[in-house]
Amino acid sequence: MFDTLGWSNPWAIALTINTVLLLAAFVSPKKLLTPIGNLNGAILGVLVWGTLGWRGYLIVMLFFLLGSGLTFVGIEQKEAEGIAEERSGMRGAGNVWSSALAASICAIATLFCPAPIKGLFVLGYVASFCTKLSDTTASEVGKAYGKTTYLITNLKSVPRGTEGAVSLEGTVAGALASIVLAIIAWVIGLISPIGIIWCVIAAFIATTIESIIGATLESRLTWLTNDLVNLINTIIGAIAAIVLAWLTQSHF
Repeated sequence: MFDTLGWSNPWAIALTINTVLLLAAFVSPKKLLTPIGNLNGAILGVLVWGTLGWRGYLIVMLFFLLGSGLTFVGIEQKEAEGIAEERSGMRGAGNVWSSALAASICAIATLFCPAPIKGLFVLGYVASFCTKLSDTTASEVGKAYGKTTYLITNLKSVPRGTEGAVSLEGTVAGALASIVLAIIAWVIGLISPIGIIWCVIAAFIATTIESIIGATLESRLTWLTNDLVNLINTIIGAIAAIVLAWLTQSHF
């Protein structure tokens, strides 16, 4: 019966689940995404479940829920200082794809690769979300609780919320976030234990480079938007994890 209804097809399951969640998001009094953001989020959800199943979907959902929740940490203080996210933390389509395009490419690639190469792209998928969650956590925690923030290029003290600024509190929180998400990916069978290490290292490399870009280029180049910087960040994270695993010939 379930086969005739299409329930053995992951794409049918993906479409059903994400349609239900999309409708729920539209009627929910608490908005985490804009209407167009919700629609694009549903498209992303269908893509992820259709390619990587519930395991891949769990990772993107955890990233989304944790990342959105972190936006509201110390929100009153951040709004008073003018360093809070736009739209009171609601994400739009640009936010969705700047955070998830790299992961989506990795997910799609798994459909066309033999087993060993497929594992590398699954690792890249997880690493990209570990990277973005680490970046979001470091930024939001740093803006809320960072006692002293330093510009990454010269380590001079700068106001919280400055592009390219880092803090001890934010850096530690970001590292912990990437570790937690990578461990969850291992527990559910997406990556191996060594894959956890590659994801965490890749996230640190990518977020460091992103901070350098923010401190040196983002304010000077009008076309280099925050969404584009976030996209570059996640691409670096995915590539770094894949390269680390490939160079070491480790089981990922």
